[in-house]
Amino acid sequence: MRDGSVLILKGEDVLSLLSNRTAAIIEAVKSAYEHHTLGNSSLPHSTFLRFPGADRNRIIALPAYLGGDYEGAGVKWVASFPENVKHGMDRASTVIVLNSVATGRPEAIIEGSLINAKRTAASAALAARYLHDTDVDRIAILGCGPIGFEIQRFLISVFPQIRTSYVCDTDPARAETFKAKSEAAFEGLTVTPAPNIRSLLKSSSLIVLATTAGTPHIFDLDGIGERSTILNISLRDLSPEIILGSDNIVDDPDHVCREKTSLHLAEQIAGNRDFIRGALAEVTLGRIPPRRDRRGTVVFSPFGLGVLDIAVSRLLYRLALDEKKGLMLDSFVPEGWSSSRASAPKAPKPGHE
Repeated sequence: MRDGSVLILKGEDVLSLLSNRTAAIIEAVKSAYEHHTLGNSSLPHSTFLRFPGADRNRIIALPAYLGGDYEGAGVKWVASFPENVKHGMDRASTVIVLNSVATGRPEAIIEGSLINAKRTAASAALAARYLHDTDVDRIAILGCGPIGFEIQRFLISVFPQIRTSYVCDTDPARAETFKAKSEAAFEGLTVTPAPNIRSLLKSSSLIVLATTAGTPHIFDLDGIGERSTILNISLRDLSPEIILGSDNIVDDPDHVCREKTSLHLAEQIAGNRDFIRGALAEVTLGRIPPRRDRRGTVVFSPFGLGVLDIAVSRLLYRLALDEKKGLMLDSFVPEGWSSSRASAPKAPKPGHE
């Protein structure tokens, strides 16, 4: 790869390179979390671009630097337009730009929706592996979209004994589509749509929340089993009162207590963040125990840190170079002013300004 060139990776490139690499992606996410907790990262707050009169639509910029084996920087530009699904399109679309940490120049432009789904799923599976301390042969998933599907894939890789998924969605047709896709993709898996959320929460001790909810709509956990684990991926389903009564593990307290998440609302009620016991990396590094007590419910709430995108994108970038995948654009960056090969722009002729 020549200086000034950029590698373009389309969705089909990303899919082929990351297929059957769940273990490597989970390890990349684990390493990213730990590097971040150990201070080997730079992670400004994400920036939300919202649109007047269309409150549910947003585009988010997540810049990040990650050190260690990754030594990467870049930004994820992810759009969430929930109404897309009514027109046969995915809710989210994503572009990731990787930059050289030596020169700052762009090195790759990557279709990022698959990376976003897989790093989110890997985060959930990693949390389940460390926090859920009981055998699990069934899971419950609220939200039958691509994120829920990918989380299911990664949970099955961590818990291969899973044989049943209970699912629920505000659109029953999406639940049926999820069932058909899942049973075709995962041999031996039975997917059972639950009639309502209350029934779903009672169906398994390992629960995934992967909706597009903008405000809390779950106000009690009556009937939920002891020693349950809730993977609070969508961040806004649970009431702040539930959060305040749970054992809370997050990815980063400062990031997750923003943008009207359930934890942000809980902080406003409590006036502090004492209800957050720690970060997942503190568990994986052995600094704190996986659960506060054996009988209660632990809730894992990840805001979705940009360092995860950098880690998985750097893994993908190396794979693409090794396997010669993607489109290399030579001389994407123009010759610099100081280059001997660069010519100064010609002055306009008189009368042609």
